[in-house]
Amino acid sequence: MEKAFKLDFENDKAGSLYVNPEHTVQVMDGADFPEMFGPLASSMGKALDELRTRTDVKWTYISPAGDFQADGVRTRKYILGGEELILNAKGESVISYADYAVAMVDEALNGNHIQQRISVVAE
Repeated sequence: MEKAFKLDFENDKAGSLYVNPEHTVQVMDGADFPEMFGPLASSMGKALDELRTRTDVKWTYISPAGDFQADGVRTRKYILGGEELILNAKGESVISYADYAVAMVDEALNGNHIQQRISVVAE
């Protein structure tokens, strides 16, 4: 069953995340996804597909929330997800650039998701 969601897109980066457990429908397939971000979201998805074929490098692909806020507050509190769009307890898919950076550094230091795509949303 597909998740119902409504997002205000500030970028395309969440576009390749899935909205169903079968991984057949992506955020960018939704009627609310801005057409202008379609080509970039598609390209980012293709880049991820290319990474998945690589065994000669260690990589982790981190997709931000649907609402990626440049001026958002750094809380250092975030939730990690996987291939699917995740929402926080408030039903939001939002993260500040600052908290995204914290999550990225934490992942780089800990290396818990090598050869995987993860997603991140503010707590």
